[in-house]
Amino acid sequence: PAIMVDKVSKKELEQLKHVYMVYDMSGEGQMDAANAADSMRALGLNPTIALVNSLGGTSEPGEKKLPFEDFANIYWGCKNDKDSGVYEDFIECLKLYDKAENGYMQLTELTHMLTGLGEKLSNDELDQCYDDCMDEENDEGEIPYVPFLARMCEKPVPKDIKPQ
Repeated sequence: PAIMVDKVSKKELEQLKHVYMVYDMSGEGQMDAANAADSMRALGLNPTIALVNSLGGTSEPGEKKLPFEDFANIYWGCKNDKDSGVYEDFIECLKLYDKAENGYMQLTELTHMLTGLGEKLSNDELDQCYDDCMDEENDEGEIPYVPFLARMCEKPVPKDIKPQ
């Protein structure tokens, strides 16, 4: 299938090419399809692994190579998926755990969600995520979840941690 070039801006196409080159480890113009999900996240998308794999990605390294056209079509499919959450959706989800409505939630509840629901994080992935994005928990074992999500989604961290 042809790339939807007319549907992708010049800037987007440049970003696609840049990320593709980064993930083309061999330099042969072929990206390992096992890197498709990570490359979509590098492009600011948040697809599930199942979605990426349904569009042509794989979970097994070395199983399949992606030419740029297939990579771009995976991007297009992920970008237009209506079921992928965005930053604002994640805030709404975590608000459910904000009992005092003050912008804080229990760290144990967040840990349970990230390691026990949906596409589960491994302990190593969780540690990396917390090291990179988490503020210190308070004396009640709570963390401000809006700054955490902002860092996870590469958004500016708001001064006011209470969600609007």
